[in-house]
Amino acid sequence: MNKNKNKNIKPKEKIIKPKSDINAPNVVSKLKVKAILVITLILIILLIARIFYLQFVDGEHLQTLATSQQTLTETLSAKRGTIYDSKGETLAISYNTDKIYLNPSDIKDENKEFVANGLAQILELDYAELLSKINSSTNRFVVATDVEQEKVDKIKEWKEKLSKSKISTGVSLEETTSRSYPYKNLASTVIGFVNADNHGSYGIEYSWDSFLSGTPGKSVSLKDASQSEIANSEQTYIAAENGYDINLTIDVNIQGIVEEHLAEAVDEYECDSGITIAMDPSTGKILAMADYPNFDCSSPTTPNSYLMQTWDSLTSEEKTKQLFRMWAPKAVTDTYEPGSVFKIITSSIALEENITDTDIPNTFNCTGHYYIDGEEKPIDCWKYYDPHRYQTLRQALGNSCNPAFMELGLKIGAKTSYKYYEAYGLFNKTGISLSGESNSIFYDLAKIKPIELAVLSFGQRFTITPIQMITAACAIANDGVLVQPQIVEKMTNTDTGEVTTFKTEEVRQVISKETADKVASMMESVVTDGSGGRAKVTGYSVGGKTGTSEPKWGTTDDGYVASFLAISPVENTRIVLLVILKNPKGKLHNGGQIAAPTASKMLTEILPYMGVESGNKDNSSNSNMKDSDLY
Repeated sequence: MNKNKNKNIKPKEKIIKPKSDINAPNVVSKLKVKAILVITLILIILLIARIFYLQFVDGEHLQTLATSQQTLTETLSAKRGTIYDSKGETLAISYNTDKIYLNPSDIKDENKEFVANGLAQILELDYAELLSKINSSTNRFVVATDVEQEKVDKIKEWKEKLSKSKISTGVSLEETTSRSYPYKNLASTVIGFVNADNHGSYGIEYSWDSFLSGTPGKSVSLKDASQSEIANSEQTYIAAENGYDINLTIDVNIQGIVEEHLAEAVDEYECDSGITIAMDPSTGKILAMADYPNFDCSSPTTPNSYLMQTWDSLTSEEKTKQLFRMWAPKAVTDTYEPGSVFKIITSSIALEENITDTDIPNTFNCTGHYYIDGEEKPIDCWKYYDPHRYQTLRQALGNSCNPAFMELGLKIGAKTSYKYYEAYGLFNKTGISLSGESNSIFYDLAKIKPIELAVLSFGQRFTITPIQMITAACAIANDGVLVQPQIVEKMTNTDTGEVTTFKTEEVRQVISKETADKVASMMESVVTDGSGGRAKVTGYSVGGKTGTSEPKWGTTDDGYVASFLAISPVENTRIVLLVILKNPKGKLHNGGQIAAPTASKMLTEILPYMGVESGNKDNSSNSNMKDSDLY
């Protein structure tokens, strides 16, 4: 019975337990989930930080970069102002031209050879050199300047054609201007020149660059991926402000006369160089300012004929130095000892202070030597072998007698002399609007001894600039009134037509008209009866003073400086002329021998041109005059 009951009972099924969670292949562990969540959170934080940085920290830079990539900006060059002479003759003028730029970063690598080849063919450039520059540079650079219009048109057509094929050339054109100097060498050290960036270098081009250059404008438009302008896109245009036109006080005709005869004198008397200034004493206007040798404004880095003689033997540093020297307007940058020309200043002080008068007999007694208290050796007169003996002031000036002026200088005294030197403007720059003006060098007043005062009286052992000397002389020719020298007459705003005229600036009354007239009268005697006889001009009254200065101390190799200062007519003077010849190496070296006749040649042509009426003056040359009498 029990057996039957057991037959109805099913056998027990085998119980299979599930594997552990750790060993299940499709189940992610809690550790991995946490790791994924942490990494995701970090990435989100980094993304937010990056967005924050790009938006708020570097946003302005990126916005600028994006704008530059999406916009095409072209500079609109301002036209540089024209420089004219006083009569409206063009001395420097600009004309429109183009610069070609290339930006290698805008060119795909596979197109660089193609672009270099096309550009080289149009502009006639060296292909290999251009390609090398494209491959080695990432910055925009100038490919060509002063490009002819025909080539500009070809480049524009070439760019447009490639733009349709979505090829960026990286080429951009900038309209600019180039400078031309119609008179080449004329007044070159006054005018100066412009550099590769069209900014002034030296002379008026430099001194007045801020007015001449104007202000560039710009054009901004959208560009596509090929860097080409999108047609009909919005464009921003800021017009350029053109430079001012400038009229100088220089007259090209007077300048030409001066330069011609100055060059002749430098060559004839074998001088190192020469300087001449012509000035209207009543206005201070510079009628001519010349250096010889000079240079060609259109090719300023080309050495002049004088410099070319030694050019190949110079080092690179020496060549640069010599070019700077060649460009300088030496009438304002150079200093020199004026020598006996300065005796007109000493004479004016003595007359103004009533120390003497022009024609008092036996005022001075020249024995050929002058002894100064405390000095062992005397200072000789240039005519020590045949002394001048008794003289008036007029005769002493005509004879250029050093002992007479040493005696006069000691009577005047250092303090009084310096008071008038300052009044004549000899201690300060004149303020003429040319860069690089130098200043005089005088003894310290507190250290002046009798011997220093004695040599000062006849123009030695101090240095001044030619422009300081002629400005002081003009005060004598202008009734004793000092005026500031002026080389720019007016300037014109070429956009508005507004004209700014620069008027005569009177500085001060230095001496009385009576004294000025007496000095002018004595200067006329220098020409009619004294050492300036070779400065006579037939039919015109001419006053003057010769000068021959020895080398400055410490510069014995510089040689003598021969000079002559002329005024004409003597009454109502229209022109003051200063001629300086440096280091003459021929047989003659005195101012009366070489500078006076040079001044005469200049005035013979200038006075009629200026419309100065010819009188009945007997200004025939003094045939009895000896070279030794022309100091």
